[in-house]
Amino acid sequence: MPQGTPTPWSYALIRLLFRFVLKIFYGTIVVENGDVIPTTGRPCIVCANHSNSLTDALLLVTSIPTRKRNMLRLTAKATQFGRRTFTSWLIEAAGTVPIKRRKDYADGSEADNSQVMEMLMQALELGDAVCLFPEGMSRYHPTIAPLKTGVARIVSDVLTRNRNDPDFEIDVLPCSVTYMHRQHFRSDVLVTFHAPMTFSPKNNPELLEPVNFDHIRTVTAKLHEKISSGTFDSPSWDFIRTAKLASRMYAPLGTMMTLGDHVRLTRTFLEAFKSTQEGDVGAVQTTLKAYQDKLAKHVIKDDRIRRPLPRRTILARLAVRLTWAVCLTTISLPGLLLWLPVFLTAFYAAHSFTKAGPIFDTWDEIAQYKLIYGLLSGLCVWAAAVALTWPIAPASAVLVPAFMWMSLRWLEDAVAAGRACAALARLLFVGKPELKRMHEERRELHGRVMELAVGKLGLPEDPETYFATVGGREKGRVQGSWDSRRRYFSIRRRRKRDWNETMRLYDQVDYPLEDDQ
Repeated sequence: MPQGTPTPWSYALIRLLFRFVLKIFYGTIVVENGDVIPTTGRPCIVCANHSNSLTDALLLVTSIPTRKRNMLRLTAKATQFGRRTFTSWLIEAAGTVPIKRRKDYADGSEADNSQVMEMLMQALELGDAVCLFPEGMSRYHPTIAPLKTGVARIVSDVLTRNRNDPDFEIDVLPCSVTYMHRQHFRSDVLVTFHAPMTFSPKNNPELLEPVNFDHIRTVTAKLHEKISSGTFDSPSWDFIRTAKLASRMYAPLGTMMTLGDHVRLTRTFLEAFKSTQEGDVGAVQTTLKAYQDKLAKHVIKDDRIRRPLPRRTILARLAVRLTWAVCLTTISLPGLLLWLPVFLTAFYAAHSFTKAGPIFDTWDEIAQYKLIYGLLSGLCVWAAAVALTWPIAPASAVLVPAFMWMSLRWLEDAVAAGRACAALARLLFVGKPELKRMHEERRELHGRVMELAVGKLGLPEDPETYFATVGGREKGRVQGSWDSRRRYFSIRRRRKRDWNETMRLYDQVDYPLEDDQ
C-alpha cells in the first residue's frame, strides 16, 4: 500500500505559521466532519469552492489534521511563481504545482498543463492528497462558478493507468468553505468536509479509457452539488443579505447555535428564495429586502427593533457600555503599540491592492494580502521586541506574543462594547415614532417569516430551544447561560452571539452593489 510523501520541513513550517496567523485574523474557524478525511496512503483529491485566493488553500492546509494526512499538495496559477516576493517563495516552498491558465496568455498557446497533470497523477499514485479548485479561478462573487471537468478527467486518467489493479481506489473529497465576511478582521469561517466520492476500476468501468464525456460531466455535476450543498450559492448578494436577515428573525440574537447551524439555516432560506420569486415566498423576500434597507439606513440591527428599549434603559446601558469600552481600551493600549505596525502595514497593502482593479478581480485577494503582510510585519515586531530585551530574550520571546494576544482580546471586547454604544446612541437619534413604526412592521414580517420557516420549510417551531439542545460540544456552541458568561472572558476566543460580527464599530450587513460584481 502507498505510504504517501513525507512532510517536507518547509511545508510543516508554513502550516505552523499560518495556523497561527489564521487564528489571529479570523475569530473562529470551525471545521466539520474531519473524520471523513481519507488517511495518508490513500489517493485523494480535495476539492473546494474558491472565493478567497491563496487564503482558501492555507485554510485547507491547516484544517486537515496532521494525523490524517502528511501533506496536502497544492496547485496555484503559474503567474505566482518565479517572483522575488514572499508570496512566491511561500507557494514554491510548500511544494505547490503551477497551473497555467489560458486567460493568462494572449493566445492560450502556452497554457500546456500536460506535465502538471502527470505530476499530479504520480503524486496520487504515491498515496498523496492533491488540492484542486474546480471553479478554475478565485473570484469575489456570490455564486459558485460552473466547475471545470479537470477533476473528473484526472480521476479517469488515474483509473485507466491502474486498470489492472483490482484494489486501486481514489477518493474525491468535496469541501465547502463559507466565510461570514472573508476580508474582515476577526470574522468567522466554516469548513465543512463531505463524504468522499470513491472511484475504482472495478466499480467505475465507465470512467476507463475510452470514456464517454457524458460520464465526466456526470461526476462534475455531482461534485458541484456536494460543494454547493454546504455553503452559500446565490445569483446575487441581495439573496444572501435577505436570507441572513430571515435566519436572524427566525433564530434571534442570542440563540445558542453553532456556526454550522447558522450557515445551514441561512442556506435553507436562501434556497427557498432562489426557487421562486412569485407568491408568498417572493413577497416575503421583497419585504425583507425593504426592511433590511431601513435597518441599513439607520445603521441598526434587527434585534434593536425586536426588543424596543425605554429611553431611560438606553441611557443606562449606554453609560455601562461606554465605561466598559474605555476600561478595556485603556488596558489594551500598551499592547496596541506593538500591533500598530501590523495593522498599518496590512491596511496599506490591502488598500493599495484594491486600487489595482475592480471588485470582482481584486477583492478575493484582500485577505491574502492582509495575512501575508501582517505576518511579515508581526515577525518584525516580535524580532525587534526580543532584540530590545536581549538580556531576557528567552522570556520575552514568549511573553511578547502572549501580551499581544491578550491585548487583541481586550481590544476585541472593547470594539464590541463601542459598537453597542454606537447602536444605542443611534436609537436615540432615530426617534420613538420611527422605531415604533419599524417595530410594528417587524412584528408583521416576523409572523410571515415564521409561517414560511415552519409551514413550508419544515423548520422547528421553537428555534431557541431546538438549537440549544441539538448536537454536541462543537466549537462555537454555547452550552447554557453560565457557559455563555464564562466565554465572554475567554482567553482563547470571543463569545459570539452574532456570527456576522466583525471587529468594526458598525455591523457588517451590506455587500457590493450588483453592478460591481
